[in-house]
Formats: sequence, structure tokens, C-alpha cells
Amino acid sequence: MKTNKSPKISTLIFVIASLVLAPLYAQNSNSDKNSSKIEFPDIPGYKTLKCDFHMHSVFSDGSVWPGLRVAEALRDGLDAISITDHLEYQPHQEDIPNKDRNRSYQIAAEEAQETEGEKLIVVNGVEITRDMPPGHANAIFVKDANKLLQDDPIKVFKEAKKQGAFVFWNHPAWLDQRPDGIARLTDMHRKLIEEGLLQGIEVVNGRTYSDQALQIAIDHNLTILGNSDIHDLIDWEINRTEGQHRPVTLVFAKEKTARALKEALQNHRTAVWFENSLIGTSQYLVPLIQESLKVNDVKVSIEEEQQDEEQEILVYPVAIENRSDADFVLMNQSDYTFHNQTDVIIARAHATTIVRVKTLKPLSSFSLKFRVLNALTAPATHPIVNFTVNVERIKEE
Repeated sequence: MKTNKSPKISTLIFVIASLVLAPLYAQNSNSDKNSSKIEFPDIPGYKTLKCDFHMHSVFSDGSVWPGLRVAEALRDGLDAISITDHLEYQPHQEDIPNKDRNRSYQIAAEEAQETEGEKLIVVNGVEITRDMPPGHANAIFVKDANKLLQDDPIKVFKEAKKQGAFVFWNHPAWLDQRPDGIARLTDMHRKLIEEGLLQGIEVVNGRTYSDQALQIAIDHNLTILGNSDIHDLIDWEINRTEGQHRPVTLVFAKEKTARALKEALQNHRTAVWFENSLIGTSQYLVPLIQESLKVNDVKVSIEEEQQDEEQEILVYPVAIENRSDADFVLMNQSDYTFHNQTDVIIARAHATTIVRVKTLKPLSSFSLKFRVLNALTAPATHPIVNFTVNVERIKEE
């Protein structure tokens, strides 16, 4: 994205620093498992894969060696990455001649093969770097990036399709190409979409989000993506001590393989994790939230329940266990109020929140319904999730 950026320090120094730091990152990724690994549960029928499909290395305008991107991804618990160096923009050519546009992928793939433990899928990708229109786009799952070096942008997209690549529009609200910050389609984009040459769109890029890009995805059945577009060290951009995390695309794949990953992207099975918010279609976002939040059944003493009923203060304590990285912001939409909370509660990540539900009468089961305020299924549209709580009565001895 930041194609006008040139490192102030020599590229060679960055390369040397990357080679020195990579083993340290790899060690940290194995030893510090709780510091930065992104965690979300699988959903019924699919594995939830954490992915970043937009990043750069010294082989275009990035500041690190490709192997370091692998180490960073492992440290963050990612399942798949693609280093998408610019095809046309090569500011480090004098220091790192780059005749083969597949080279950063090859280095990263070799590094990933040598890592122990959980394997990282590395996908061959490049960034098509043009003025608007069409702007910038990433082609991933390419077979030979060199064949995409063509003058006519339409021919580049056609070559990507010929290679079976998945192509998505990068940062459509980028201020350098959209000074008003509004993502909008041009005639060229419409043509690319109609011909199946453009299949996805970034609604999140780095630290920015676009409502308009999300609406374009919905209106034109494009796959929703969110990526870091990282150029420097990820830890220079993400302040983990303040709870920040890298943006990722959550891909719901049938298995953890490159083939299944591509199939899921082609069939729009994605969501985005960004700044403690989840973005995606309700078809996959609602199951993800329901799998993240386990609402436990209630066990109550018959004697205590009868006593509370006589006093008309019947309250059931419900434990909501959050098994994800999201601090879910939940607005009560149920038929009941809470005794110890307002109508907005926060279910903290990897913690259990107790909600005391005032039913005012004995029930064998009841429903809790929440609007999830930090989830979006369309601009300004928050999904609703439902949970059934069963009540088990226990007779005291």
C-alpha cells in the first residue's frame, strides 16, 4: 500500500537485521505461546484458519527478509500467509536485484518447511500495482508471478485467472488513490467483477476499515478480506501491551490445506478480525460467535428457588464462557433483565462472565438473546445471537 515509502536505513542493514532477528522470533513463537497467538474456535463443518494475505518484504518496498514474515506469523498463531511484493514497484533494485518475482515466496516457503510443530501454509502471491483504475490488487495462488509483468492491466488480471489465482482489490479507500476515503467502483472494476477477474475486496487494510468496501462486497458477492499490509516489523505497528492485534482474515475451510484454503476463499467463507471487531456475513459470523460463547446451563437448589419465588426475586446465575480472543460487547435483547448488569455486558476474551438473569418465576429453560455490538454483517448492522439455558434443579441433602 505505502508505495511511496523508502527506508531511511540501507536495505542491506535491514536484511542483516532480519537474518539475525528471525531465529529469535522463531524461538519466541515456540516458547511464548500465550503472548500473541490469535485464537478463534472452529465452526460446524469447517476449520477456522487465521490468515494474512497482504504483506511485504525487501523484495519490493518492505523492510524485512521473507523468512522473518514466517517467524512473525508463527508467533501470532497464523495458519496461512502470502507475501505479496509489488510486481511493478521495486525500490530496492540497486541493493537486491529481483529478476524473479517468485523469489520472496520461495524463501518464505523454504523457511516454513524447516519450522517445527504447527505448519504454516505459504501461498505464492504478488501485488499488482497500478494507478486508479484499477488501483492495487493482490493475486494469490499464482503459479508464476513473472508472467504477470505486462503493460495492459486487464491482461494481467486475465493471466492471473489463467493461472487459477484468487484476486482481490487492495485498500479501495486508500487516501493516495481516493482522497475522500470513499471506496467506489469504476467501470473497469465492474468489468473485472463481471468477467470473474476480481473475486474479493479488502474491507480492512492495516489500521483502516471501509464501510463502503463492505457494502461493495455484499452488493457484488465478493469475498471479504482484512490484512495487515505490513512493511516493517509487525511489532512496530502492533502495540501488544495495549491489547492490539494484527488484522487477519478468518477463513472457514474444510481442512488445513492450501487447496481447501483456496476453495473457501472462492466460495466467500471468510470473516475479518480487526480492532476487537468481527466483520463478515451472518452465514459464518453468527456460527463463529455462537461457538466462541458457551452459555452454560444452570443448577439451582429447589429450596432456594422456592424461597426466592416467595420473595418474587427469582434470579438465575448464568455463566458465559468466552473461548475466543474477542471481548464481545453484548446488548441484551431477551425478555429478561439482569440483576447485576445493565443491558450491555462485556464477555471478556478467554474468561467467564456471570450474568444474573431475573426471570421472576421458575422456568425449566429460557432463552437469552444478544445483539453483538462489536460484530458487523453490513454497515451499521450488528448480528443477533440466541442461546438456550436449561435449568437443572437439585434437592439438597
